[in-house]
Amino acid sequence: MKTKNKPPMKTTEELMREIPESDIWTYRIEGLQEPQINRDHSHSAGKKAATVISLLVAISLSIFFSVRAVHTKTYKFGENDDGTYELIKFSNPGNMSGIDIDFANGDETKPITVIHEYAFNCDDKLETIRIGKDVKEIDGKSFYSCEKLQAFSVDENNEYFCDLDGVLYTKDLSEVICYPIGRDQYLRDKFGYEKELTNEDDGYEAYEKDVLTYRLPEQVKKIGKLSFNYAKIADIYLPEGLETIETMAFFKSVTLKNVITVGKDGEYPSLPEGLLYIGSDAFSYDQGLGYVYIPSSVTFIGHHAFWDTVYKQSGELAGVTAICVAADKDTFKEQVHTGDQWKPEYDYMLFKKAVEVLYSSERESS
Repeated sequence: MKTKNKPPMKTTEELMREIPESDIWTYRIEGLQEPQINRDHSHSAGKKAATVISLLVAISLSIFFSVRAVHTKTYKFGENDDGTYELIKFSNPGNMSGIDIDFANGDETKPITVIHEYAFNCDDKLETIRIGKDVKEIDGKSFYSCEKLQAFSVDENNEYFCDLDGVLYTKDLSEVICYPIGRDQYLRDKFGYEKELTNEDDGYEAYEKDVLTYRLPEQVKKIGKLSFNYAKIADIYLPEGLETIETMAFFKSVTLKNVITVGKDGEYPSLPEGLLYIGSDAFSYDQGLGYVYIPSSVTFIGHHAFWDTVYKQSGELAGVTAICVAADKDTFKEQVHTGDQWKPEYDYMLFKKAVEVLYSSERESS
């Protein structure tokens, strides 16, 4: 390997001599702050204090004019212009398994009307949440990954929301807001199961029907964001009037095996006729799925909608090994907006390969 000859490095003495001795304490290198040695610092403390005071005033004004917040160790509330309050954050002290969302700090003159996104993010203690009569807005991400949550209850006087056997809905049942992750424990208690059963246990067929099956009401038009995230269900029954499956609706519901539509003429497998929208990551990581059929009514499929639903087991592909589509290839590409990597992929000979899309498919019989 050839090397270039470098000029001899200057010694420390030579470098030092390049700076005039008279300027040694004040010499300034271009682009760097000039040295502070031998400078008068008698006023520095006062300058620092003034800077700190200015910063504190600026921060205080910023907070005052942005969100008027009420903090405790457990709750953070924001006050609205009309005197109502928003629940911004709940921090479980570690011993709370139930909570009422009705008034800020228990003051009946401070009704809570809004629950913020991630207000209960990843809480691992709460089992029940009661929604008060004044709550009128709940972000779909409010209860993300609350693994112990078993059931909601909603004040009967609430005009915006209701519960059906512990599941949270809008009042008119047009949208499911949240299926509690720990609802399987609630159902085991309800039906008298002492423990979680597997398909190798006696009585599993009844257990699956009682604990791992869920039927959405026929009024439902939308499955909300994250509404079934991590849900422990095996069979989900969808109404034929369903139009929207929102972002991350069934995210990591890894036990989900069968999506079944209930129509006017009976039941049929996979997504309903009339469905328009499948959000991003809607079924991501749901490796229990085996059959996906996209009806001709669908016009939007978000990115990674069926990501990681195919995998290898004992050297063979399992899960969603193909996507069946009702429309022909040209019609599908013209009418359906698809996000990046909406199809599942699998590793094949050191490269990733998307599963096949079977256009102009007929739906399987039930």
